[in-house]
Amino acid sequence: MSNVFFILAIPSVAWGIASSIVITAFLSKRGIKTDFLFFRVLVLKYIHQYRQITEEKSGRPGPWFYSYIISMNLALVFVIVGVVLRNI
Repeated sequence: MSNVFFILAIPSVAWGIASSIVITAFLSKRGIKTDFLFFRVLVLKYIHQYRQITEEKSGRPGPWFYSYIISMNLALVFVIVGVVLRNI
């Protein structure tokens, strides 16, 4: 049963990665330099910059911000439930 939750976490992580790639493409189009060598370290900084830019423009964070946050939180929940079920 725990394997089901681990398998469900995989598409959630993939969606989060796709969202972060779209966010960095958005920033690159706006002239903000993104470092792909340290992408994993700086991804939260890029997401914060995306949120600031979209809030200035429309008053609300952009849809990719919510997409990233929801997908990664969902993956975290799936993994935690999978670990708990495995240990029962």
